[in-house]
Amino acid sequence: MSLRNTFTAFAVAGLMASTASAEVLRWSSQGDIVTLDPYAHTESFTSSVLHHIYEPLVRRSKTLEIEPALATDWEIVDPTRWRFTLREGVTFHDGAPFTADDVVASVERMLHPDSRSRGNLSQVTGVEKVDDYTVDFIMDGPYPLLLNDLSGVFIMDNEWMTEHDALEPGNIATGKTSYASTHANGTGPFVLDSYAPDVGTVMSVNDSWWDEPEHNLTGIEFRPITSDATRVAALMSGELDMIAPVPLQDINRLEAAPGFSVEQEPALRLIFLGLNYRDELLGMPGEPNPLLDVNVRKALWHGINHDGLREKVMRGNSRTVGSMVAPPVPGYSEDSDVPLEFDPELAKQMLADAGYPDGFSVKLDCPNDRYINDEAICVAVKAMWEQMGLSVALNTESRATYFPKASNGETDIYMLGWATLPAMDGWSVIRALLATQDGSMGGNNYNGLSDPRIDEIAAQVAVELDEDKRRALMSEALQIVHDEAYYIPLHQQPVAMALRDGVTVPQFPDEYIRLWFATTE
Repeated sequence: MSLRNTFTAFAVAGLMASTASAEVLRWSSQGDIVTLDPYAHTESFTSSVLHHIYEPLVRRSKTLEIEPALATDWEIVDPTRWRFTLREGVTFHDGAPFTADDVVASVERMLHPDSRSRGNLSQVTGVEKVDDYTVDFIMDGPYPLLLNDLSGVFIMDNEWMTEHDALEPGNIATGKTSYASTHANGTGPFVLDSYAPDVGTVMSVNDSWWDEPEHNLTGIEFRPITSDATRVAALMSGELDMIAPVPLQDINRLEAAPGFSVEQEPALRLIFLGLNYRDELLGMPGEPNPLLDVNVRKALWHGINHDGLREKVMRGNSRTVGSMVAPPVPGYSEDSDVPLEFDPELAKQMLADAGYPDGFSVKLDCPNDRYINDEAICVAVKAMWEQMGLSVALNTESRATYFPKASNGETDIYMLGWATLPAMDGWSVIRALLATQDGSMGGNNYNGLSDPRIDEIAAQVAVELDEDKRRALMSEALQIVHDEAYYIPLHQQPVAMALRDGVTVPQFPDEYIRLWFATTE
């Protein structure tokens, strides 16, 4: 066990021995949140944790339908103006009242050019206060997914941000931080008590929450534990009540162990490899970029043994994919969900035909604490590609440093997972990953992909109100991605959590942990 994991295990044991009670839910995952600033990132695990502190105007229900939250009602005044009636009587955790000023300040903060999550409201150009409990959202055209996107926009306190000089957002890609990076003041069901990066986050119940809680918790203790063995041992020894996700190699053991249960189902998240579309690779400075050739990209795809990844690395718990979105997501098409078959000889021939009979040098960057078996997947892919003649320099690191690096385009080939959040629509992939990066779209298009037809589709989908037309356009874009091998899809990963007996936590395919629905005894 590493020194860091040993320290983390002792920290978990010590804290939980001193604070554990029947109503404090203690849980762990393989990595930590990247920031407390809700606009400084686009990482869904961080959003999932922050959702306990901060709230949006509309939220996902227990069945993942859109329902009122900090807004009670809304109407379309005209195609480019939506009016929201805000919930009265809501207070932030410091006691300040929630009003329209907070919505205006929050949206302006998100639309700031430095906001990492600005693209999540790509069609919104501004927000106007009508009165203390009414605001208008102004768009540059019809916005069919405004409510979907708003479910991921957390509202912050204007006075608190002003007092602490945090009106401008942080950004994990540029390293910009503020008071909001390490402190929080929301309206949500839990109040932040303490936050120590890589050690843990402690929350207590918000007794003044406006909603009727379904949980019976008095608090939440979250601890990141990078070691699978340490995390499972902490659960089985009684130091934890829940772990999510469950290491695949431990699912059967936990299912068979008395006093524990495992919940598992397919997630919306697809795992894939992104590619560098700049003029040269980091691994081949001064030489033309081989990845600009579609045949090279397809050769890399043909060189991956997906059956081997599924059976050996994912232990049969993943679904091999050829698409960028999961079947339940609007825009999905079976036609684009066809992976290229594993054919290393064909891959070698395609490389030779493209002018690389001896392969080429490339850097592969992956997280080691974000996706299920992420490091093991990349180790396997490296070995497969090296059998084709490539020289692959693999680097794996914690999400805390990996995502800023990837966001800055400091990669040749990199791993990414996407669950189409918060929209739960194919538009999420098109807007964030496929459209040319222009300040409002392409926010997660790290490495310079630019396809004119996809950009045309993105502009059309953004304002198309006919659902059949929207879906057809999105399917076309995803088919282009498949045919051009702009990304290399790997698999749809499972979502699994393990619980001790007496703990009930609903599981969601978007992988969000929503502990305001949890009970423990």
